[in-house]
Amino acid sequence: MDNKVPVSGDAARPADRADRRRILAICCLSLFLVGLDVTAVNVALPAIGRDLSASVSGLQWTVDAYTVVMASLLMLGGSTGDRLGRRRTFATGLTVFSVGSVLCSLAPTTSALIAARVLQAVGASMLNPVAMSIITNTFTEPRERAQAIGVWAAVFGLSMAAGPVLGGLLTDALDWRAIFWLNLPVGAAALFLTLRYVPESKAERARRPDPVGQVLVIALLAGLTYGIVEAPGHGWGSAEVVGAFVLAAVALVGVLAYEPRRTDPLLDLRFFRSIPLASAVGLAIAAFAAFGGFLFLNTLYLQQSRGLSALDAGLATAPMALAIALLAPIAGRLVGARGPRIPLLIAGVAGLAGTALMLGVEATTPLPRVLLAYVVFGVGFAFVNAPVTNTAVSGMPREQAGVAAAVATTSRQVGLALGVAIAGAIFSTQLSGSSPAQLAAATHAAWWPILAAEALVLVLAFVATSARAVASAQRTARELNPEALAPVAA
Repeated sequence: MDNKVPVSGDAARPADRADRRRILAICCLSLFLVGLDVTAVNVALPAIGRDLSASVSGLQWTVDAYTVVMASLLMLGGSTGDRLGRRRTFATGLTVFSVGSVLCSLAPTTSALIAARVLQAVGASMLNPVAMSIITNTFTEPRERAQAIGVWAAVFGLSMAAGPVLGGLLTDALDWRAIFWLNLPVGAAALFLTLRYVPESKAERARRPDPVGQVLVIALLAGLTYGIVEAPGHGWGSAEVVGAFVLAAVALVGVLAYEPRRTDPLLDLRFFRSIPLASAVGLAIAAFAAFGGFLFLNTLYLQQSRGLSALDAGLATAPMALAIALLAPIAGRLVGARGPRIPLLIAGVAGLAGTALMLGVEATTPLPRVLLAYVVFGVGFAFVNAPVTNTAVSGMPREQAGVAAAVATTSRQVGLALGVAIAGAIFSTQLSGSSPAQLAAATHAAWWPILAAEALVLVLAFVATSARAVASAQRTARELNPEALAPVAA
C-alpha cells in the first residue's frame, strides 16, 4: 500500500479486508485517547479541586473548556483534512493533543489547566471527524459500515471502562496529574501506526475556509456555555451572564444569516432539510447531554457525598462502561441488519430507566440500587452511538457523508458541554452545605433535565426513522449533489 500519494473518493478505500480492519483499529485509537481523557479527568475532579482550590465552576470548565473548543473546531478539523490530507491532519491532531496533555500534567493553577485543556481540544478536533471520514470512505458497504461504526462505539465504551479505573488508581497511588501521562504512550502508538499504515487521501474538491462562520460558531457555543456555567455564581440577571447569552443569540442570528450566502459554508444549513440528519443532531445533543450530566453528578455524588476514594468511584462506574463496551458492537450489527429504530428505542427506554433510578438518591442509598442505575444507563448509552452516526449519514452521497458525520460528532460534544454546564449549574444553585446529606440533596433537581433529555431521545427515535424522514434525506441528497450516483444507504 502506497502511503505517499494522495488519493480521493473511493480510490482511498483499501480493497483488502485486513487493511480495512487495520485502518479501523488505528482510527479507533484516537477515540480511545479522547474517551479515556474525558472519563479519567471526571473521576479526578474532586482531587483537582482540592489541589488547585478550584470552585465548582472551575471544575466545570476543566471539562467544558475541552468539549466546547473541540465542538467549535470539529467542522474546521474535518474540512482541513479534506483540503490538506486526512492522514496529515490526523497525525497533527495526535501531536497537538499529546503536547496539550503534557501541559495539563504540569499545570500549576486552575486557569493553566483550563488553557492546556483548550490545547488538547484543538488537537482532538483534528482526530474524530477525520477518523470518521476515513472510516466512512473505507467501509462503503452499508452493513459493513454499520458494524464498523459499532466497533467505533465499542471502543468508546472500552475507553470509559479504562478511564475511571485507571484515573482513580493513578489519582490514589500517585497524583491526578499522572492521568494525563496516559495519553502519551497511546498517542505515540497511534501516531506511528497512522504514518505507517493509513493512506493519504483528500476530497476531490476541497472546501474553502470560512473564518467568519468559524468565529460565529465559537461565539455561539462559548457564550451559551459560559452563561450557564457562571450564572450560579454571578446571578442569572448579572451583566456578565446576560451579555454571554446575548452574544450567543447574536452569533446564532449571524450563522443563520451569513452561512447560506457562502459557496462553501462551514455549516451548510441545507443539511437540516434532511429529517434524519436534523433528528440525529437532536439525538446526539440530548443523549450526550444526559451522559455528560450523569457522569459529572455521579463523580461528585460518589466521592463527596458517599465518601468513596477516586479508585472506588472509578470501580463503581465501571459496570456502566462495561455495558457500553459489550453492547455497542451489538448495536452496530443491529443497525446494519434492522435499521436504527430498534437501537434508538432501546436507548431511550434504558436511559429513562437508569436516570429514574437516580432520582432522590441520598448518601445512604443502598449501593446496589446505584450500581443497577449505572448498568441500565450504560445499556441505553450503548445503543445510541451507532444509530446516531448511521442516521446522520443515511441517504447522503458519500461526498457529503463525512460532513454529515462531522455534524453529528459536533453535536455530541455540544451535548457533553451543555450537560455538564446545566448539571453543574443546578448543583451549585441547590448546594446548601458540605455535609454528605446536603451534597446528595443538591443533585436531586439536576437529575430531572437528564430525564427530559432521555425522553427526547425516545421521541426522536420515531421521528428520525419514519418514512417521511427517509424521503426527506433522499430529497436533500439530490439537492446537495444532483450528480451523485451513490448515496450512503441506511
